Amino acid sequence: MEKNSNENILSQWVVWQFFEMPKVLLNVWNNYLIFATNIFSLPLLLKTFFSPWRRYKWRYPKGFALGEFFSTLVSNIFSRFMGALMRIFLIIAGILFQIFVLIGGAVVFIAWFLAPFIIITGLIFAIFL
Repeated sequence: MEKNSNENILSQWVVWQFFEMPKVLLNVWNNYLIFATNIFSLPLLLKTFFSPWRRYKWRYPKGFALGEFFSTLVSNIFSRFMGALMRIFLIIAGILFQIFVLIGGAVVFIAWFLAPFIIITGLIFAIFL
């Protein structure tokens, strides 16, 4: 905030409260949204949705062994199913966390604008009631 000797402290506060600080709050809110996306790795979870869980996969047998082939096939399908199931839960948790960050940021942003009015109203009610 640049200090101008011609401005009084009230006008400097108004500029800070309603113009400069909201930009900082939006930047912080954006950083939290990026953090919420990265903590759950949502883009990576979506890219690897049908990958085996924890990279558990079995190698197919060499030669002709029908029983081992189907056993390996079922195990690999089950591993991919478990991977998809776990990723569904993680994606849902990530989306819920993202919604929580969106709502929380909106509440903080709106509260920042309303705080001076709430404080003044509270002081008026405290003095006159």
